[in-house]
Amino acid sequence: MSKDFVEYGSLDAELDFSFVRSTGPGGQNVNKVNSKAELRFDVLNSQVLTEEQKNIVLKKLKSRINNDGFLFLSSQEDRSQFKNKETVISRFYELINKALKKHKKRIKTKPSKTAIEIRLQDKRKLSEKKERRKSDF
Repeated sequence: MSKDFVEYGSLDAELDFSFVRSTGPGGQNVNKVNSKAELRFDVLNSQVLTEEQKNIVLKKLKSRINNDGFLFLSSQEDRSQFKNKETVISRFYELINKALKKHKKRIKTKPSKTAIEIRLQDKRKLSEKKERRKSDF
């Protein structure tokens, strides 16, 4: 397993689900069916993630992780419990992979001498144009 990617389905055994009553669309069905899917993932005790990956996830997703090291996600976008479960699982893997992805460090560059000269010429032209607009009182 590479250090910046978690394969879809590799963490499924470690995911814990609960289902509660959802708000939103569904009419009277909302009051009797538990369609909201809540996903819980124990980052600290994961057997699949390496220690380095755990530290990265804990650091980058700290606003979504509680003091016990559990990552919480939920979905209630659909009337179906199954579809909400699929949605929350796909969001979970997207979130984990986004957190583990290494971003390229930005290299500072300077504008070329030609670019600087062109910018200054354009400024002079605009200045002259505005100067010509002034009326002589």
